[in-house]
Amino acid sequence: MPERKRVAVVADSDTRWKWGALTARRLVPDHQLAGFLLRGRATPTARQLGEVGVQGDRPTEVTCAQFLSEIGREHYDVVVVALVGGAVQAVLHGARALWPEPGRRPVLVTGYVGVVYEKLADGLLLRHGADLVLANSRHDAERFRAVYEGVGADAGAVTETALPFLGGAPYEPAGPRTHTVVFAVQPSVPDSRADRAYLLERAAGHARLHPDREVLIKLRSRPGEHTTHLEEQPYQRLAAKLPGGLPPNCRLVYGNMGEVLDGTDLLVTVSSTAALESLHRSIPTAVLTDLGIREALGNHHFLGSGCLASWDQLDAGLLPQADRAWLAAQGVLGAAHAGGGDPYAHARARTAGLLAEAELPPVDPYYTLTTAPRYLPGILARQHLAPDGTPLPGAVRETAGQSRLRRRLRAHLRDAARGAYRHGVQRVAPVIRRMGEL
Repeated sequence: MPERKRVAVVADSDTRWKWGALTARRLVPDHQLAGFLLRGRATPTARQLGEVGVQGDRPTEVTCAQFLSEIGREHYDVVVVALVGGAVQAVLHGARALWPEPGRRPVLVTGYVGVVYEKLADGLLLRHGADLVLANSRHDAERFRAVYEGVGADAGAVTETALPFLGGAPYEPAGPRTHTVVFAVQPSVPDSRADRAYLLERAAGHARLHPDREVLIKLRSRPGEHTTHLEEQPYQRLAAKLPGGLPPNCRLVYGNMGEVLDGTDLLVTVSSTAALESLHRSIPTAVLTDLGIREALGNHHFLGSGCLASWDQLDAGLLPQADRAWLAAQGVLGAAHAGGGDPYAHARARTAGLLAEAELPPVDPYYTLTTAPRYLPGILARQHLAPDGTPLPGAVRETAGQSRLRRRLRAHLRDAARGAYRHGVQRVAPVIRRMGEL
């Protein structure tokens, strides 16, 4: 009987699970997918997983050491590492410890879930060592190679693809008027209460100015739930304190972004990846400039896109028109507009070529105890790995009682976080950090 083909995906948040699972299905569609969630502050709830639009069983919750034990014990052809940079580096060094000599090991794939607008060098060097480092556009691929070549590292792993969740039917206006406006919020952009309250007030004001429009505030999580980024000022609480409340044609919504976009006539955001999904479908998209065009906001990524606009301009009737050359460089245009072709064809061929090899060389990250003797050990220690990538004593085994206790502690801390939100506590980061330690 031929050996079953398998791919493992490990993620640490709802959005990274979405990216990782869809990437795996693009790269090796004939492989059976096994999912794992890295235990931490952003571990998604069942509700959050249900909204990302990936079908299948709930992934197994693990620590980094437990995941390494799993891929060392069970055979996986491909491992997609959809984690924050430091955790990717830990998995890569753990894989190097598992397979220190050339031999049969999984093909290791990693990348980014969306727009890369900060910590470019830091994040990329933490991902160096994977067999494929996926770039979501030609623009990103060029930047990624420049970083690797700039430190003298091999840039051969960089592979141009596209965001795996770009899709959906092209936008077709229901009529001459804009009917549904969606404001896609972000957990931490902007981060101040005053700025977030301002954006919410402007969305509500837009609804009052245009009573014939429906304005939807698309939320990422409920209070007490967490995403890739901390949300210390949830819009739910801000809406509850909005003078006069939300007008009848403005409401808070949850749900799968693709399904929300199905009925959207204008997508408004500061810098959410939802803008790329919207632009891919030719939906009019506005990237807000009200708070400035700043690297800290990420909206500088959209320079040249034709999408930068303010609420004042949107109130006056502006529908931004995206620049097609910018869209093409960002890998956002659909295949029909970009001249045809599958953006994953090259990555799929590279993966198949690696799988056909009799043996693969040991994982070779740029960061080692020689190149980063002060930085690397701390990164590995946070995932309970020794400087050589092996699990620290006790890191792999966890008794059933310890697991139950950990879940109970996390539940209590989650309740504490929700209580802090309800009672208007300004800063709940200490509670969130404590959850991450569990």
